[in-house]
Amino acid sequence: MFIKIDLTSDVPIYVQIKNAIIEGIARGELKEGDSLPPIRQLAEDIGVNMHTINKAYNLLKDLGFITINKKYGAVIQVEGFNGAFMESLKEELRPIITEAFVKGMDRDAFIKLVEGIYDDFGGRRNE
Repeated sequence: MFIKIDLTSDVPIYVQIKNAIIEGIARGELKEGDSLPPIRQLAEDIGVNMHTINKAYNLLKDLGFITINKKYGAVIQVEGFNGAFMESLKEELRPIITEAFVKGMDRDAFIKLVEGIYDDFGGRRNE
């Protein structure tokens, strides 16, 4: 698994790792049942502290993208779409949409942007 980290980004490293793993799932590079690298190994591979990887894995677990157990480590296991996810998504999108609105982006341009990003993943969840 290849995760690219931008050390100059304002986005925290653990969030970049979380986002890269979710994107890997969306692209079909990581599938249900696949194991993620052990924390120590991934930390060494990308040159970050083990606590950063641990934080990313725990966040992925809390968001319902992986399970973690002592015997098998971190394993891709995506929980389905539900109301809690919808509320979380709405909470995350609100400031993004607000910024676009304030900057003068019109609704159609925003929707086309979202559709373009969604289409990058095939427009549907990879099976």
